[in-house]
Amino acid sequence: MHLWLFFGALNGLLAVIAGAYGWHALAADSATRTMFGIGAQYHMWHALALIATAWLSSRLEGSGAAFVRFAGWAFLIGILLFCGSLYTTALVGHPPIPGAAPAGGLALMSGWGLLILAALKAR
Repeated sequence: MHLWLFFGALNGLLAVIAGAYGWHALAADSATRTMFGIGAQYHMWHALALIATAWLSSRLEGSGAAFVRFAGWAFLIGILLFCGSLYTTALVGHPPIPGAAPAGGLALMSGWGLLILAALKAR
């Protein structure tokens, strides 16, 4: 099993489920629905980033491949903290862990930065 492809596909599935739930179960024109929808959008984009991570990690060697793997972990952590925090805040009215969303956002940004480093290190 390719770890990053598995995580990408799993998170893609979860993002679609979250998007459907947010659209059909939450009140229209509500801040809750908007927040939940933003979480689902970021979740899907970063599920696709994990699939790109799977593809890149199978094609790069050396430090480029290491940066790709670190990017994958950053994306996963970012999805959990950022998207998870938005989902939870939308549903219960407060974040599960104070500061989780900004920390998750930094993890997502770090993932993209690590992919930049992978591109610079690729042979």
